[in-house]
Amino acid sequence: MAAIITGTKRPSGTSAVWNWPNLLTALRFVLTVPIFVCILLGWFGIATVLLAVAGVSDWLDGYLARKLKSGTALGRNLDPLADKVLVSGSLILLIPVDSSGVAAWMVVVIVCRELIVTSLRSFLEHAGTPFGAALLGKLKMVLQLLALLTVLAYLALAPDLQNLPTARKTLWLARDALLYGTVGITVISGIEYIWRAYKTCQDRVA
Repeated sequence: MAAIITGTKRPSGTSAVWNWPNLLTALRFVLTVPIFVCILLGWFGIATVLLAVAGVSDWLDGYLARKLKSGTALGRNLDPLADKVLVSGSLILLIPVDSSGVAAWMVVVIVCRELIVTSLRSFLEHAGTPFGAALLGKLKMVLQLLALLTVLAYLALAPDLQNLPTARKTLWLARDALLYGTVGITVISGIEYIWRAYKTCQDRVA
């Protein structure tokens, strides 16, 4: 009624949900399949390119959501979920790959953190409290993508760098630094999210 009185048109549920940011998030879900297949088949060069495309889509959907003011509760839940599926799934598949540098304990830490934060976000969003990504969470995602890109690039290029030991060692060091840095920021951001959720629940009770 208010929309009729003011002469404005309320967007339909479908158009509100399937806006550009959410469509880009859906694209990232779709990209996980060929990325996983490429990792399993050892096509690390192609996997690197596809992961880079997924990373650009992640940045672009956030930019459009802010620019168009079209953020939705669905988007706040699906966007990080797409990131978690992509990152966690890729890391799990890379554990048995020689020279990936991905250790099982790293994946356990990252996956446990993601499950906890996803559960907290889902609970608070269903309770009507927006719980979007914090700065540390965004930094964590950037580091995770960079670490994955470096791992895949190392696996793709290492055979061609046999005669370039300095370049190979530099890429190897970058890979390990990003992997350990990712684990560290994942833990720190997880603690920050848990604290935010605790304070949010306290404020709601008060």
